[in-house]
Amino acid sequence: MNTSDPQFWQMISSIVIAVCFIVMAIALIAIAVTVRRVVKTVHRLEERFDPLITKVDAIGAQGREISVSFAEISSNLSVATKHLAESTELIKEEVRELKTLVGQTAITAKDKVEMVSESIDKTHARVMDTTEFVNEKIVVPAREIAAIMAGVRRGLEVLFAPAPKQIDRVYVDDEMFIG
Repeated sequence: MNTSDPQFWQMISSIVIAVCFIVMAIALIAIAVTVRRVVKTVHRLEERFDPLITKVDAIGAQGREISVSFAEISSNLSVATKHLAESTELIKEEVRELKTLVGQTAITAKDKVEMVSESIDKTHARVMDTTEFVNEKIVVPAREIAAIMAGVRRGLEVLFAPAPKQIDRVYVDDEMFIG
């Protein structure tokens, strides 16, 4: 294929567009995989903290029961229970914040995916417009000019061709055989 042929440049632009789409698809997949990993990590942390919270709540309840039975230990256990409850609240608060952060990350990732999708759509539309423009403004007129020039060349060849020779003798059969 010749580099001065318009079809060559159309083919090159199509290849570049295909490569761009592949790169954008790979980027979208990488974003989705990263978001999935973050969500899985948060879920694993939440699963690990839930039993701890349950255990801490159970220990707090047991501490309250023991404090009723043992007056001397009650002050120590109430302080410990208080600290465990605060720790539980802190852990719950951290888990809530992590859930909020994951939610915001998911929303941001969705927004970015939508933005990339819109960019792909806009790029595709612009490439199609450019291809159509090049085809209408360059390729079609170039074909028409080439056809006109071919017609002019044929006309000039016919005009300036030497006159055919007159047949003024009879040919033998062997002389007329072509091949």
